[in-house]
Amino acid sequence: MAMFDKLLANLKASKKTIVFTEGTDKRILSAADRLLKEDLMGVILCGVPEEVKAAAQEGGFDVDKATILDPLTYDEMDSLVAQMFELRKGKMTEDECRELLKKSNYFGTMLVKAGKADALLGGATYSTADTVRPALQIIKTKKGSNLVSSSFILFREKDGEEEKIAMGDCAINLGYTDRLDKEGNVVLTAAQQLAEVAVETARTADFFGIDPKVAVLSFSTYGSGKGGTVQLSHDAVIEARKIAPELTIDGEFQFDAAVSEEVAKTKCPDSAVAGKANTFIFPLIEAGNIGYKIAQRLGGFEAYGPILQGLNAPINDLSRGCNAEEVYKMAIITAGMA
Repeated sequence: MAMFDKLLANLKASKKTIVFTEGTDKRILSAADRLLKEDLMGVILCGVPEEVKAAAQEGGFDVDKATILDPLTYDEMDSLVAQMFELRKGKMTEDECRELLKKSNYFGTMLVKAGKADALLGGATYSTADTVRPALQIIKTKKGSNLVSSSFILFREKDGEEEKIAMGDCAINLGYTDRLDKEGNVVLTAAQQLAEVAVETARTADFFGIDPKVAVLSFSTYGSGKGGTVQLSHDAVIEARKIAPELTIDGEFQFDAAVSEEVAKTKCPDSAVAGKANTFIFPLIEAGNIGYKIAQRLGGFEAYGPILQGLNAPINDLSRGCNAEEVYKMAIITAGMA
């Protein structure tokens, strides 16, 4: 698949190591078996070695080349505790750090921070919050980022050609309200936050070979509706242009105006995005989550994600309903981004 060409080239050029937080899960073991056979990356499986090996044997998976690490017996745990305590100074005691590092989601994240792994993939059994929380506390947001967001890359073949689109945020941010300091002053507006999601999603789209034409969506096109998310989406376009003046972005748009050239001619004929959009920004998680699932289930798209954005290292989340093929492909995406 062409969208994986760049990722595979990255992996071949520089061998990476990925850590899976759920080492006994059959889907993880199946993907790990395949990744190791194809020599795509090093694999660390979190869990009790005897239990991981037993689960692999039961499923007929070969993970002999994987490194299996148990947080309860890890011989460098004192070093990890010290590093985490330093990172969380004033927020957690050393004992609290040690307790959290007994959990594989925190342990795996700390392995990335300590340089033992390049990337992490979790969420086969953990919730999204349980994957994102350690990442926020340990990996933290990259310079210039104010929040973690997510996007999905959707792919399908149509009339013999590959079609790719990006959608964000569909998994992390419930909505957007102004951030205030202790004195009640606005330090980051809701529109600035949504604008950051738009810019980061465009960058993710570009990484996957999509030339981003970004539509910030609402139930209104150029002020045709009032209330709800209309002003937020409108203002986010203005803020995104300040962050990334080179970005092709417009809105607010209804979805039909964003994708249909016929509708665009009527509603917004002078827009460089309307009717041609391939990167869609949703103002609420409900809309985003519903939207990508409609595209996936009714539009025949394969959905890859959520791909987390704004962090200092590649940490990605799986759907708890994922299958082994999705784990395999998300592992390539995650390690390929390192």
